Amino acid sequence: MSNFDITNPVIDYLKISDDALLQVKNLLKNKKDNCLGIRVSVRTRGCSGLSYAIEYAVKDKNITKFDDLAKFDDTLIFIDPKVSMFLIGSEMIYKESDLESGFDFVNPNEKARCGCGESFSVNS
Repeated sequence: MSNFDITNPVIDYLKISDDALLQVKNLLKNKKDNCLGIRVSVRTRGCSGLSYAIEYAVKDKNITKFDDLAKFDDTLIFIDPKVSMFLIGSEMIYKESDLESGFDFVNPNEKARCGCGESFSVNS
């Protein structure tokens, strides 16, 4: 992927709140040239089965031409195509409280979420 052109399919099934977009932009401000945005995927984890994973989208490392792409202003969010069906109709949000802060998803496809909030399951 050394000559990586961004020709990924652009999608609109994922939304992002203003607070989350601001946080993503702040995180990306200090990243190196090979960082093109962030990448969202889902991993098997926790008591409910699935967990959201967010990482930097780094050219020649963890993004492919098959990833879906959501564009918000000048910010790119790559989505692992294996998990796109889990994210349809979702919104990425940023939560902040006295004890913790971070990204989360408001996902209409979730059937259940574990008590600690670390994992979720979807309708089959």
